Amino acid sequence: MPGAGTIIAVDLSDYRLHFAKRLGADHGINAGKVAKTERLRMIKEWTHGRGADVVIECAGVPQAVPEALEMLRVGGLLVEAGNFSDLGEVSLSPHRHVCAKNARILAVGGEEPAADGALHETLPVAGICYPPVWLAGRRSGNAKSVEAESMKVVLEPWR
Repeated sequence: MPGAGTIIAVDLSDYRLHFAKRLGADHGINAGKVAKTERLRMIKEWTHGRGADVVIECAGVPQAVPEALEMLRVGGLLVEAGNFSDLGEVSLSPHRHVCAKNARILAVGGEEPAADGALHETLPVAGICYPPVWLAGRRSGNAKSVEAESMKVVLEPWR
């Protein structure tokens, strides 16, 4: 991608990691197969010992936040876009995770549906969203959304 340095994707799904590489990621780490200490070591190696300039956490699980902060370089930016609903709390050290790193945190609360159109015009995103599932079929949509080979499932409330 123009303007970006090394792009590293971390996920539990090899399917999504391959998709990230199609979109321009340089490296992929399967968090289910690589221990946390090794993931952090790999990120340091790929960023010349500094850590990531920007980490975009969009996993949607609170446990990903402390690790995302650990991936940052001093002065890095964490974009927290995954935890838009309250799924619980995690332990972190304000000193080690935030202050000692001069970490900047940008919180994103919810998505703007109209933003999807701009993405489709600039990125090869075919395959990210499946055909919308009518609200009455939400059980099948929910089941699809948690599959390892799943990307985004959209529930359509009106027909």
